[in-house]
Amino acid sequence: MKKKTTVRTKKSKRTPSRSSAVKKVEPLVTVSPSTTSFPIQRILVPVDFSVHSKNALRYAVPIAEQFGASLHLIYVVEPTVYPADLGFGQVVMPGVEEELRDRGFEELKGLIDREVGGRVKATSTVRTGKPHQEILAEAGEQKVDLIVVASHGHTGVEQILFGSTAMRIVRLAKCPVLT
Repeated sequence: MKKKTTVRTKKSKRTPSRSSAVKKVEPLVTVSPSTTSFPIQRILVPVDFSVHSKNALRYAVPIAEQFGASLHLIYVVEPTVYPADLGFGQVVMPGVEEELRDRGFEELKGLIDREVGGRVKATSTVRTGKPHQEILAEAGEQKVDLIVVASHGHTGVEQILFGSTAMRIVRLAKCPVLT
């Protein structure tokens, strides 16, 4: 097993005030030793067709070219649920999801044609579910070596309450994530 290197930052010279009830924690960074090569063969790029996700794809293409890697784009359709009449639960509209999936496939094909243009091998898939869960599941199934994801998410209270897809991917991915 490879030995990990631990780097500690300098302690703050701040003196605690009387009203300070929170103990300051010293940051800790754990760094694995570098290897002579990091083979990147498969790169996953989650896409929601926003400007940000298209920019993430534009970053991923030259990385794939450099390493001779393939790209795999994923678009996740979130389940469409509408409130039922008279407040008796919710109704799932499968026809709407099917339409979104079909449009997703068409958009992915166009995006690959425009942004990748045959420079590297590129494939795509459309899944239905919670974006971070489906992206991580696809990463595992495709055995990707790197995920390149746009991060433009929420700010302030929204960030605290909901988090973001990119943050969840960074926290839970089993491979490196470039944001």
